[in-house]
Amino acid sequence: MSGERAVEYRIEDLAHHSGATVRTIRAYQDRGLLPKPERRGRSNVYGDSHLARLRQIADLLDRGYTLASIKELLEAWDAGRGLGGVLGLVAEVHGPWTDEKADRISRAELYASFGGEPDEEAIAEAVELGVLERIPGRDDEFLVPSPQELAVAAELHSAGVPLSAIYGHLRELRGQVEHIASRFLEFTTEHVFARYLGHRPPSDADAAEAASMVRRLRPLAQQTVDAELARAMKLFATRHLQYHLGAEHPPAGEEDPRRVALPADTIRAVERLVGSEHTAAFIAAAAEREVHTRTLDALTASRRDYDEVDQRS
Repeated sequence: MSGERAVEYRIEDLAHHSGATVRTIRAYQDRGLLPKPERRGRSNVYGDSHLARLRQIADLLDRGYTLASIKELLEAWDAGRGLGGVLGLVAEVHGPWTDEKADRISRAELYASFGGEPDEEAIAEAVELGVLERIPGRDDEFLVPSPQELAVAAELHSAGVPLSAIYGHLRELRGQVEHIASRFLEFTTEHVFARYLGHRPPSDADAAEAASMVRRLRPLAQQTVDAELARAMKLFATRHLQYHLGAEHPPAGEEDPRRVALPADTIRAVERLVGSEHTAAFIAAAAEREVHTRTLDALTASRRDYDEVDQRS
């Protein structure tokens, strides 16, 4: 009994089934990402292997890979090295980095959470920031990637914080947190992942081992940030409380205020910027901001460094 005849596609049919355009398919062929079709008379014929390759390319593009890196991965696959470990690593990195589950909220519930008044401008801002996501075909409902983040915004608003101030603070905070994440990844890549990902593309075994390490190290960044944020909040909240209660003496362990000489050109530049009556406050705020920045940089130091700091303090 003869086997089933293999499915064959014209390029237009292949484009229809894969979701790619004819132009894209030809471009992939020119780049060497897609095998050339068979020639049947005057026509080019594609098969299921071409369709599977196009879907594989689309999946990797969705995961953020460039065409150049996809070509390397596919060449490794064609050479028999396998992609199971690599795709497992991709899935691990693109998987959820939090236990929090996304939720949905109706437009009416959203208005009720923020004072009851419709505010389309605020909704557009929330969508731009990713706090809310629009659901195609549903104008009265939104996806909430992080219900906790939305709940924090609602609580701050009920406490009297304007939405514009909340969004501004979130933008600033996001930049600082992205800096922490970048530094943590640089740190772990240098000391952990370099031995698995030192060659491109990595072997199947190395990629699988790297995926296992991602699972192990994933919670460490959040645990470290949680611990350091708690420490920093206690430190700065104490300082603010003492300042606003008019404490006569600085907090224990702090030195008395001292005069610091600044270049005359610097003083004049600040005066031109904010006025002479605000010069001292501006310089103090700039110094405090630098302290905060250096505190964020310190969060990516090793646990040994943290322990040493704790022992010295």
